[in-house]
Amino acid sequence: MVGLQLEKVRTILCLGSHSDDIEIGCGGTIIKLLAENSSVDVFWVVFSATDERAGEANRSAQLFLEKAHNKTIIVKKFRETFFPYCATEIKEFFKKLQNEISPDLIFTHRREDLHQDHRLVSELTWNTFRDHLIMEYEIPKYEGDLGHPNIFVRLSRQTCEQKVATIFNTFLTQRTKKWFSEDTFWALLRIRGVESNCEFAEGLYCRKLIV
Repeated sequence: MVGLQLEKVRTILCLGSHSDDIEIGCGGTIIKLLAENSSVDVFWVVFSATDERAGEANRSAQLFLEKAHNKTIIVKKFRETFFPYCATEIKEFFKKLQNEISPDLIFTHRREDLHQDHRLVSELTWNTFRDHLIMEYEIPKYEGDLGHPNIFVRLSRQTCEQKVATIFNTFLTQRTKKWFSEDTFWALLRIRGVESNCEFAEGLYCRKLIV
């Protein structure tokens, strides 16, 4: 198990089921980490994005990873909302990742997430990377499954503005959805800020940590 020494982090693996998940869940944290550490390599994996959404996923990743030392962006085409039914193929891809990278820090979905795609990615993250520091992020959604984070990353207003603007201006295909609004993203940042005694923050979940 890797200890919490973020200043020594050199490789980060970001895992998201869909094209905007990483950005919504921990985009501000990524921006902050890269601004404070210019020697970080980032592997950014989106499991389901096709056509226009794949293009949006690539453009967004490029913007969020602008300050990364090196970046590898992978966009897969696993069938959205069907992850539990194509789990064999997804697990095979995880095994490939395991052979190619041993990250210092992993961002993935929260294990209790009620979206079946999110939950499978989280389960396979833990199943594959058993001796790594894993932090789980949260996604607001209709199911109302937000929990109680045990890690809060305090963010400046400028970082939040960058996060929200990039998400809203990049993922144009999502604007028809009622939940997809700048207000939604700001609201969660503000709530987690209140809970951590600051203005804005992202909430994360860490289940195993050695200090």
